[in-house]
Amino acid sequence: MRVRDLLALKHSSVITVGSQADLADAIGLLMRQNIGGLPVLAPNGTAVGFVAERDIVRAVQEHRGEVHHLRVLDVMRPPPICDGDDTLEQVMRRMTREHLRHLVVRDGGKIVGVISVGDIVKHRLEQLETETGVLRDYVAGQRATR
Repeated sequence: MRVRDLLALKHSSVITVGSQADLADAIGLLMRQNIGGLPVLAPNGTAVGFVAERDIVRAVQEHRGEVHHLRVLDVMRPPPICDGDDTLEQVMRRMTREHLRHLVVRDGGKIVGVISVGDIVKHRLEQLETETGVLRDYVAGQRATR
């Protein structure tokens, strides 16, 4: 399965934040949308960063007392990008190797979504449930023909 196929199953829109936004605005978006990270866009719409819960926790630790004055630009990291054509196996390996929880998905040069470890785990569990059902049916069929 390709990343674009998984995104199609999610049925969600891309939620982003501007690089000049206050960190408090990004936190509000994360909370309201119940998500763990946001692609950060420049005014021209290109992805210039990513801000996740972990980045915010790090900022709280490193900027004690100054957190309320921070902008997204101050805490974001380079955007972890994958392509819509990448396979789920490729992105799972990358996420594991680089300790990533989210990947920004680009298709045709345009940001089309974000996939998370949770999205991949949910998909993999559904696959395993289907495979288990097929195997149970097969075993039951074999027993019935004896």
